[in-house]
Formats: sequence, structure tokens, C-alpha cells
Amino acid sequence: MRAAASEPARSGGGALAHVYSDIAAYYSAKVARFGATPNGVDWTCQATQEMRFVQLLKLCDFTSSFSLNDYGCGYGALIAYLDRRHRGCAIDYLGIDLSRAMVQRARQKWRDRNAADFVLGHASPRTADYAVASGIFNVAREQTRQDWEHFIAASLDDLHRTTTRGFAVNFMKRAPGTAGREGLYTTDTASWARHCAARFNATAEVRDGYGLMEFTLIVRKL
Repeated sequence: MRAAASEPARSGGGALAHVYSDIAAYYSAKVARFGATPNGVDWTCQATQEMRFVQLLKLCDFTSSFSLNDYGCGYGALIAYLDRRHRGCAIDYLGIDLSRAMVQRARQKWRDRNAADFVLGHASPRTADYAVASGIFNVAREQTRQDWEHFIAASLDDLHRTTTRGFAVNFMKRAPGTAGREGLYTTDTASWARHCAARFNATAEVRDGYGLMEFTLIVRKL
């Protein structure tokens, strides 16, 4: 069964159009240079990429089948991880990405896999049980902090709107007493958790301490 994606993901983005365009250009250039590899989605290596998957997927109940939206899916690296670590669970997967080049790579790579599809855009065209987004909030480049946080808030709204059970995302942590690295978005562990708990009337769990200067936010609907 193919993932249900009968309509294209929403494009354009209104006030955020310039943010979406910049993200798409950045990652299209990455995959053109490095191909369908961790470097092609701006990760340093497969090991840290999969460490993030472990944390994000603590959202999901693998004792029964479910549908999953993967925001910023890149070339679909999460599928390979799911097939290796959770082969016994039937997962209806939809990848969403702003980069046309990424979506093309993903469709080519996974063209023979059942229950997986990919769409171009910044929002999901379907409602799924769960959604995850790995690393999509890190590389702000030249965007103002205000615009970038508007992008984050809009993304969180969509993750909530298009899931029935919850979603998980990750952020880079700001080291105490530092301003962070130029072009990267860093934040404390509490602010976005409070935002999600209040705005979505949900539980918001922060998971950190897994060896990276970042944290995972797991939001479950009540």
C-alpha cells in the first residue's frame, strides 16, 4: 500500500516564502554535491544521524501498525533505519521536503518500496498517526531570529494539525554563556516545550543527555 498523498503538499508559504526558498536552495546544493548520504542532508555521519532517529522514534508505539509523516525527509534515510530496526512493524510512510532535488533522489532510491511516498512542500497533505522532523530547525543561515522562530512555530502548528497521536522534533542546545554559532539556531530546552504544551494542550517531553549538543522534544496529544 502506498502512503496516502492524493494532493500535493502546500507550497508558496506567504510571509515565510523567502525562508522556504532559502532552505530548499541550501539542501538542493548539498544533495547535488554529496548525493544520498548523511553529508547530503548536512549531517556529519550515519551514526549521529541514527542516534537522532532513536530519540525521535521514542514517540511511536511499535506494537501495532501506524502511519508516519517525516518532515524534512531528505533522501529518506529514516526508511532504511526503520527497515533495519523495526522490520516487524507495518509503517505507512510519507516524506515531505522543500527541496525538489531531495524529493527526486528519495523517489528514485525508494521506488520499489511499498507503503512509502514523497511529496514536495513545507506541509503535509495528509493526517498521520505520528510525525517526526530531524534537524529542520538547525540551519537558519542568514534568516533573522524572528523570522526563523516564525518558521518553527508554523511548522509545529502543522505537525500538530496533521497528526492524531503526536510528533517529535529536535533542536540544537545553546551552551550556557555563549551566543551560539552564526547561521545556526540554538535554544534552551524549555521554551518550545512550554509553547507546545500550552498551545496544543499536550504533554511535551524533553529528552537530552544522549551525547549531542541538542535535545529532542516529544509532544503527545492528550
